Amino acid sequence: MSKKVILVTGSSSGFGRLTSEALARAGHTVYASMRDIAGRNAANAAQMVELSGKEDIDLRPLDLDVQSEQSVNVAVEKVIAESGRIDVVVHNAGHMMFGPAEAFTPEQFAQQYDVNVLGTQRVNRAVLPHMRKRREGLLVWISSSSSAGGTPPYLSPYFAAKAAMDSLAVQYARELSRWGIETTIVVPGAFTKGTNHFAHSGSPADEARLAEYEASGPYAGFGAKVQEAFAAIVPDDADPAPVADMIVEVVDAPFGQRPFRVHYDPTEDGANVGFAVLDRLRAEMLYRVGLGDLLKPAKA
Repeated sequence: MSKKVILVTGSSSGFGRLTSEALARAGHTVYASMRDIAGRNAANAAQMVELSGKEDIDLRPLDLDVQSEQSVNVAVEKVIAESGRIDVVVHNAGHMMFGPAEAFTPEQFAQQYDVNVLGTQRVNRAVLPHMRKRREGLLVWISSSSSAGGTPPYLSPYFAAKAAMDSLAVQYARELSRWGIETTIVVPGAFTKGTNHFAHSGSPADEARLAEYEASGPYAGFGAKVQEAFAAIVPDDADPAPVADMIVEVVDAPFGQRPFRVHYDPTEDGANVGFAVLDRLRAEMLYRVGLGDLLKPAKA
């Protein structure tokens, strides 16, 4: 295994935090990026610095806001200046919103797309010129089982944005394979513990519309019922840490042997079956039109 320089977005908590620490412990140089490390995330950044020294690992907090092109560009140039390259990007930054779709404003939907979809585009546009110049690199995208599996109600902004991100990841894979840049899409299932998704989720801005659903009528109290039902199907011992371990395995795998898509879903909502069909259909279409080479990264 060769030591990689890795940029992880959304590293303050959840999958991002677990992945950053696991990759650093595996011997890589990890830039664990998050917003405002001098302010709201100062404690998280300090904990990472302390952990790095305590365990003698190379874990570096990095100020990066995926919603700001300037912030992304500055952060990427800092990594390049310090380490000379970026071998791997883990697209993890994301945010969840919970409530009836109608009660969210269009601006709230736009915000979900900005974080979960456009954020990856900003990072790619900053990083990919460096990877293409070297004709090597790896993009790891944290998707969601909801894009091809079970979809509980009241999570439409998040599910819609994650589906868009997954589609973007698939298209990027085809457009980067001839540059020698690999893609792995990681598909976690639902976790009600260990990720802060529900604890930090946003709520509808249109409170009057929300009340029309929740206060009376056929959906009165439905939000609580959804969360209870959601939590009931997640095993008590469901642990998000194996997602980070899977990412370490992907990063450490040899060129050309990294899987296109991997799953970890304790709830078994069927996404592995759904994506197997979707990915097969997409691959067959490429073969039919003579572009089958796009399914495998080209060796430099």
